Amino acid sequence: MRAHVGDLVHMHGASSSDGQRTGEIVEVRGAHDGPPYLVRFPDGEEMVTYPGPETVVESRSSAE
Repeated sequence: MRAHVGDLVHMHGASSSDGQRTGEIVEVRGAHDGPPYLVRFPDGEEMVTYPGPETVVESRSSAE
């Protein structure tokens, strides 16, 4: 998986009450645009994440 600062991450799992969260990548810490990623969520929470198989990265350049 590759991502860039500004891309959106759609996470599915037990990390929130409804099982889904979307955040913005604010820092790419891995080599060659790979994980881990520092993600900021709309509520201001930030977390470092290694995306799982159910994670979808949406490129901001394709969303505009």
